[in-house]
Amino acid sequence: MESSVPVVSEESVEIKQKTHYTGTVLKIGLAGAIVDIGLGKPALLHVSQIVSPNPDQPVKRLDEVLQVGQTIDVWVKRTKDDRIELTMVKPLDLEWRDLKKGMTVKGKVVRIEKFGAFVEIGAERPGLVHISELAHGYVRTVADVVKEGDEIEAQVLDFNRRKKQIKLSLKALQPEPVKEEETVQIPQPVEFTRHERPQQPRRQKKAKASRGKDNDSIDVDELLGSFGEPVVTEAEPTSMEVALREAMERAKQRKQDNQKSRRRSVSEEQENILNRTLENKTRMS
Repeated sequence: MESSVPVVSEESVEIKQKTHYTGTVLKIGLAGAIVDIGLGKPALLHVSQIVSPNPDQPVKRLDEVLQVGQTIDVWVKRTKDDRIELTMVKPLDLEWRDLKKGMTVKGKVVRIEKFGAFVEIGAERPGLVHISELAHGYVRTVADVVKEGDEIEAQVLDFNRRKKQIKLSLKALQPEPVKEEETVQIPQPVEFTRHERPQQPRRQKKAKASRGKDNDSIDVDELLGSFGEPVVTEAEPTSMEVALREAMERAKQRKQDNQKSRRRSVSEEQENILNRTLENKTRMS
């Protein structure tokens, strides 16, 4: 019995991974199925790469999922020698090994949060554009810049395969705003003609002391004592000042008299005590 597997052509055919083909099931076995994808080479679809119509139920029997002659969508998983391995699981557009910092990716906004937007770029996990990476200026809300369903381009800032995180940026692809230099205007000096110049207030000259003998004039010689020192003349006290000085003198004198009287009384009392003490000693003897 002749096999229905297509004959492998000796002509070299370049087959790239993740290439999509529409194939026809030629044969079904225990390990999988052989699929014709039109390249003249046998293509093997392993049982682990077959997708069940019901994702919740595992594949138990291949004839329940595939039929000979059935047309299916497959992708090239890898090539080895003359064998092509297929998969019914759509591969990721971007594997972790394909990601590079600084690379530009295209994607679709799939979810918006207060802190940023998640973008589907064909990787294992959607990338996150933080609100601070949406634009160069201040962004009040994420919805002011992007909305769900928007097709955008972003730059990969960083990624962590272990944490399944991809950080993206929109402003990295936007030109930075030009900062306008603040020019300080220096006021130019105003030129005036001789007739237009503002009049400056004249300084008042101090009146020179007149050396005459008028009643209103001041004799400088009288104000200077010997060796050019000024003579200080005391003004005559008023009647109120005289009365105040006399009252202060009388109060001072009364205070001194009281102090003398107290000292005299204390001295007399001490003398009396001494006399009584001597008299008592004389009587006892």
